[in-house]
Amino acid sequence: MRFTVSLKNNYDFRRLYQKGKSAATHRLLLYCRKTRRPQNRVGYTVSTKLGNAVHRNRVRRRLREVYRLHEGELQPGWDMVVVVRHGGVDAPYRELEADFLRLVKKLGILEPVE
Repeated sequence: MRFTVSLKNNYDFRRLYQKGKSAATHRLLLYCRKTRRPQNRVGYTVSTKLGNAVHRNRVRRRLREVYRLHEGELQPGWDMVVVVRHGGVDAPYRELEADFLRLVKKLGILEPVE
């Protein structure tokens, strides 16, 4: 992830939940907020209610890969938090990818196509 830094601080997550824009599917929920940074920051959240550590880490790895592959298509300067919902834990990779792209398009984070 060349243009991305991980969100780690609880403060950053809470600020996005309170002040960020959001969009949702039945698998994912995406919060985002424009910043003045030259790179994006991304965090991933999977509740312990959704399965054991193996399942939670698997969906997190899939989402990181989706982001990595589409990183060049996203505008720089955004903070994002991807929250996995119940339907996302057992979802195939392609469905997670389609949902993520649908959400970033809806929130206006995708670069305009020339």
